Amino acid sequence: MSIWVIFKLLGSLALLMFGMKSMSEALQKMAGPQLRHVLGAMTTNRFTGMLTGMLVTASVQSSTATTVMTVSFVNAGLLTLAQAISVIMGANIGTTLTAWIMSAGFSFNITDFVYPAFFLAIILIYYKRKRYIGDFLFGIAFMFLGLGTLRQTGMDMHLGENQAVLDFFSSFDPNSFFTTLTFLLLGGVLTFCVQSSAAVMAITMILCSSGVLPIYQGIALVMGENIGTTVTSNLAAMTANTQARRAALAHMFFNVFGVVWILFVFRPFVDVVCNMVGYDVTLTKETAGQAAYLANAAKLSFVLAAFHTCFNVVNTFILIWFIPQIERFVCWVIKTKKQDEEEDFRLHFITAGFMKTPELSVLEAQKEIQSFSERMQRMFNMVRELLTEKDEQKFAKQYSRIEKYESISDNMEIEIANYLDQVSDAHLSDDTKAKIRAMLREISELESIGDACYNMARTINRKVQGKKEHFIDRQYEHMHQMMELTNDALTQMNNLMGGRKESFNVNRSFNIETEINNFRDQLKSQNINDVNNHVYTYGIGTIYMDIINECEKLGDYVINVVEARMRTKQRDA
Repeated sequence: MSIWVIFKLLGSLALLMFGMKSMSEALQKMAGPQLRHVLGAMTTNRFTGMLTGMLVTASVQSSTATTVMTVSFVNAGLLTLAQAISVIMGANIGTTLTAWIMSAGFSFNITDFVYPAFFLAIILIYYKRKRYIGDFLFGIAFMFLGLGTLRQTGMDMHLGENQAVLDFFSSFDPNSFFTTLTFLLLGGVLTFCVQSSAAVMAITMILCSSGVLPIYQGIALVMGENIGTTVTSNLAAMTANTQARRAALAHMFFNVFGVVWILFVFRPFVDVVCNMVGYDVTLTKETAGQAAYLANAAKLSFVLAAFHTCFNVVNTFILIWFIPQIERFVCWVIKTKKQDEEEDFRLHFITAGFMKTPELSVLEAQKEIQSFSERMQRMFNMVRELLTEKDEQKFAKQYSRIEKYESISDNMEIEIANYLDQVSDAHLSDDTKAKIRAMLREISELESIGDACYNMARTINRKVQGKKEHFIDRQYEHMHQMMELTNDALTQMNNLMGGRKESFNVNRSFNIETEINNFRDQLKSQNINDVNNHVYTYGIGTIYMDIINECEKLGDYVINVVEARMRTKQRDA
């Protein structure tokens, strides 16, 4: 085998992988928001969840994309872990469509049809509204060009006539259980190394179609690919939150369990699949001749695709009844980490290396911003408690917590902004670019809310350290009223950030802001009169109005967040 043939083989695999990636990303750009809505709406029970996962994965040609969307919904509380497991089961069935596409590409020379697709794609890319369709056509054309080149390279290699290759594979006893395990392990390791089950499937199809690799060993490789692809997702999820790791473990459990039971009925199951496709397992080159043997071997790519589908369908049919038990098992293996949120800052939804597509990365960032928003309301409630705290030690502890939260808000703004900056480097749809701009504004305003809370805490601390003057009862009453209004504004904001449209009324947010402004103006006038009438000193009146003014500023920041998020929701609608 010449070095040129090896490079041609590797280049064909690279074309195939790049084409699949481009096609998947283009599909997500075209239908990303709609698919997310479908995934959220169609998972009422385990069966609809399974069907949804299957349809979404078949649509975007990426089980990883479906799994990531599912995990993000679990984190947001939109799906239970049990529902997520059913979607992941469906994703395993949906991803088998890739094998059927590849088997079609191996059955006839499709490269002649890709060049018109390239020409049409470049025309569509220059039309702004149609460029995602152009991207999709480019992706599918690259994929078929890779498959066609791979098929031709496999034929040019004449593997079926290469005695050294034939001797290597014939050295394995086809009837040995150890041989099946060896090829299963080899398939898993190859998939883990290449990071693409599609690439390993393509290699398997070349070897089987050329008559070099017996069908039983080929199918063992396919079984190994199923496990290898879950190892990758589990390693990627190691730095993720608890629910992401549980979902990845459920995915691995599903595939490993399937491989274990099928090993007990391996040959009968493979024989049934072969009969379905019309492949004769007993046919040999010696008994039927070279031409008949190769014609029979050409069906092997369809056998592999059929096995992949049958395996996942049967495995899903068995395990779909045991989803609650699988859920309990993964929760038992991966327990929730108990940690003090103030002491250990980290982002919960954004995890380096876990997201594979920019469109879905934006969804994860939205969940992180929602968490950021909820933290800021907790910080504000700490300030409310600080205002009435009389015990010096408890006051100092609470003030220290508020200082840590202020540091957390600064870190969250920087981390989310950096993440969005990395995402924006990728090729994105116009809607997604607009969402990122709105999200950057949201985190800036949320950090300002943290600053306003901290400023209030410092003002209260300054008054306590002075130990000379105290607020009168009427001032406490007014501050509590103003803080109650401000907390209402924060609650409305978090209803919107959490996506709870039914409990959110945008007019309510604007009405609260108007109330805050009017109340601030009223208290400002009253404060001047009270100072002039010597009801309290100018110094305590200044501290009092500083707190009132910070609440009013905080209300302005809340409205800015609401306006930015409403723009995002209008684009999602």
